Amino acid sequence: MKDNSKILGALVLGAAAGAVLGLLFAPAKGSELRKKIKDNAEDLIDELAEKINEGKETIADLREKAMAKAEAMKGKFENEHEKNHS
Repeated sequence: MKDNSKILGALVLGAAAGAVLGLLFAPAKGSELRKKIKDNAEDLIDELAEKINEGKETIADLREKAMAKAEAMKGKFENEHEKNHS
């Protein structure tokens, strides 16, 4: 999970850097350039927020699955324990 967050961070950083460099080398007036940078930054923030929400949902799903698996294992252990002590 830690590696995935590093990869996601690197991708977002790379996309941001690419967007800024692309805008800086494109011919435009200063005011137009600032607006484009602002708009791209807002888009990147929206994308990052979406990825964070997706990550939270994935973690919640994994947690639910782990809890269900733990409960199933607990029940199995208790049944085996009862069989052995009866």
